[in-house]
Amino acid sequence: MVEAEEILKPLSDFFSAIEKDPRISITHIGIYAALLQYRKEKGLINPIVVFSHEIMTISKISSPATYYKCVRDLSDFGYIRYESSFQNNQGSKIYFGC
Repeated sequence: MVEAEEILKPLSDFFSAIEKDPRISITHIGIYAALLQYRKEKGLINPIVVFSHEIMTISKISSPATYYKCVRDLSDFGYIRYESSFQNNQGSKIYFGC
C-alpha cells in the first residue's frame, strides 16, 4: 500500500514551488490537483495518459480553451511535461517530476 506521504508529496512540492509564482491561478491549481487525483487512481504511473474531458470533469473546468491554456502553462512553467496527442481517439501524455 502506498503511504499517504508519497501521495501528498507532489502536491506539497507544487504548493511550495508556486508560492512566489504570480503566473499561477486557482484554475492552474485545480487542474494540477485533478491530474494528481487521476494519477493516484491509475496507480501513480508516470506518465499518465489523459483525455481532456476526464480532467475537466475532476477539476470542474467547463471550458476546453481554459483547460488547454492552463495545461500548456503548467508545462511551459516546468510543473509538468505535456505531450498532446493531437488525436481525438488517443489521450495526451502528462509527465510529473520535470
